[in-house]
Amino acid sequence: MSWLVSGWQVFAVEPAVEAWLSAARPVALAAAAKAERRHGGTWGVGVDALDNDSAGRVVGGPAFGGAAFEAALGATALGHLHRAQISVMYPGYPGRDPGESDAAHRFRALRDAAHLDGLLPEGPAKRRHLREPHGWILGVALTRADPDAAPLVVWEGSHLVIRSAFTRAFAGVDPGNWGDEDVTDIYQSARAEVFDTCLRVAVLLMQGQTVLLHRMLIHGVAPWAQGAQADPGGRAIAYFRPCFADARAWLEAP
Repeated sequence: MSWLVSGWQVFAVEPAVEAWLSAARPVALAAAAKAERRHGGTWGVGVDALDNDSAGRVVGGPAFGGAAFEAALGATALGHLHRAQISVMYPGYPGRDPGESDAAHRFRALRDAAHLDGLLPEGPAKRRHLREPHGWILGVALTRADPDAAPLVVWEGSHLVIRSAFTRAFAGVDPGNWGDEDVTDIYQSARAEVFDTCLRVAVLLMQGQTVLLHRMLIHGVAPWAQGAQADPGGRAIAYFRPCFADARAWLEAP
């Protein structure tokens, strides 16, 4: 089933991605080892950690390519890449940070920290605003890991619920002002609907496989099961999430 229908799709290992990985993996894992860790040291955040150019190249490596990237490009014409995030999960995820509330930790442990990328929490009350209108989310598995080593989790079809909710939220609002709109309440309501109506799926990625997520898909990370194993570098995924220059495309693109 196409990622535009289900909201997500896993693509097989292929030569173009393997060639990119041979150059990018050691650079990515070295950067991840230095990245900030949260949740009791069990998550390496790694935002903008990979030193790649706008074609996804690291020094001495090829441009990023492959079927997932071509599918994303075909739907959005958005191929200018930012520095990739290197997200790494470690045994024991989710640990708990000092000062983290019971509710926040419980949501991470029981609801996989389900979220929509691009909605940033602002101010003391952490109200949500659309500050990063991503075009798509593409992940590449950098390491080997057991299926229950804190896998990516998606809610299939949730992008349709989110699109409907935000079409209503932004009706009559100038797209240039969408980022200023407080969308916390409509987002939380839509996410609750997603939990009630959409199938939760753990996405099992082999090293070298790619996963393409619709930008409006609700997703998260499951806890690391006791006894699950991964490479010494943890369960690591490189994520590209380029943004639209015009926020209107966030709602109007496929």
